[in-house]
Amino acid sequence: MALGIYVSVPFCRTKCSYCNFASGVFSRAVFERYVDRVCTDVASVTQTMHQMGARIDFSHVLQQRRDPSTSSGQATGHPSLGALPTVDSIYLGGGTPTVLEIGQLQRIFRAIRGQFEVQPDTEITVECAPGTLTTDGLDGLLLCGVNRVSLGVQSFVDGEAASVGRLHKRSTVLDDIGCLRGGGIENINVDLIAGLPHQTPSSWKESLASAIDSGVPHVSVYMLEVDEDSRLGRELIAGGTRYHAHFVPDDEATADFYVEACETLKKAGVPQYEISNFARAGFESRHNLKYWTRQPYLGFGVDAHSMLFSASEESEAVRFATTDSLEKYVAGSPAQKTPVSLADALEECFFLGLRLNRGVDLRNVADEFGCEAVAQVFPTIKHLESGGLIDASGNVVRLTPRGRLLSNEVFQAFLAPASSTARV
Repeated sequence: MALGIYVSVPFCRTKCSYCNFASGVFSRAVFERYVDRVCTDVASVTQTMHQMGARIDFSHVLQQRRDPSTSSGQATGHPSLGALPTVDSIYLGGGTPTVLEIGQLQRIFRAIRGQFEVQPDTEITVECAPGTLTTDGLDGLLLCGVNRVSLGVQSFVDGEAASVGRLHKRSTVLDDIGCLRGGGIENINVDLIAGLPHQTPSSWKESLASAIDSGVPHVSVYMLEVDEDSRLGRELIAGGTRYHAHFVPDDEATADFYVEACETLKKAGVPQYEISNFARAGFESRHNLKYWTRQPYLGFGVDAHSMLFSASEESEAVRFATTDSLEKYVAGSPAQKTPVSLADALEECFFLGLRLNRGVDLRNVADEFGCEAVAQVFPTIKHLESGGLIDASGNVVRLTPRGRLLSNEVFQAFLAPASSTARV
């Protein structure tokens, strides 16, 4: 089972009003120090894994879990130093990774290739803000082996994009898509957000039509998040008018936009495969599938998360995350560890796996966690099914269309079945 690698690049040309990520506008003076820290972390990954009680050499873990009698003490200790860990997906996200100089991006990729065996068919994705991709920059990405690009479009309607601080126009996006294809990169994603200020049913149709007409094989559709971690979110909560908050569609309209996206993209041959993601056959995001199917991955940079199997029998896996403060990260703040028990892992199996349209196969759950685990969650499954939130046909459990709109409530039910059943 190959690893996924995620690298966070928290630098942007401008901070969008809806953004709740650990990113922002910083002086270029900090870029080099940040890349230094990322490369140092990559170089010391084996030591970090040992400190976190994690392992990469875990091919025996699932077999041992299914048949404890196979245990021979292999589940303890630190990773083997005999061979480089294998990687089949690398993802640079942000922020806007393309604001880095190409030499800085190359340093990051060299560091990764120095510590990991990157398979020839590895999916290598870089997020780009439209308008940040120069000819030299594209050439540099190709030299780094990049074969997939995710464009943060959010809206193909110029007024909507401008209202939240995006600096591009529709024509910019189409030019970038043309340039990427000219450079040989066909695997392109565009992000769209349902619920932006000034968005209407007709303008949403326009964005969907533009995404489809562009021919990109992957589209991500997110509903606007309203929380205190973004300027627009805080203004909406306060009932104010800054950042065009009074022009944000209501929740019902935003939900309608999402449903329309599901239907429209499916008709266009770009079906949904995960709550927020749609792809033509063969273009599903390999990297993101690792998150939803609990495959191992390592994260580097600000607010980067990792998940590996545990080197100890006391826990099933271990998750660890870096600080979301750029200053603290560059200063050397260590990652924080969260052990994942078998009970935690079972919960993750459902609230992550149910994000996928294919759902969760209860036979696989039984193989991995035992028949008792299926019996434990069965009352929750039946309750959610009676509420029309999940479909439990045969051995597979999956969200219904209504369940996708209320997915947080469904996931909460699996996190705390005893206390949440009455609320769903």
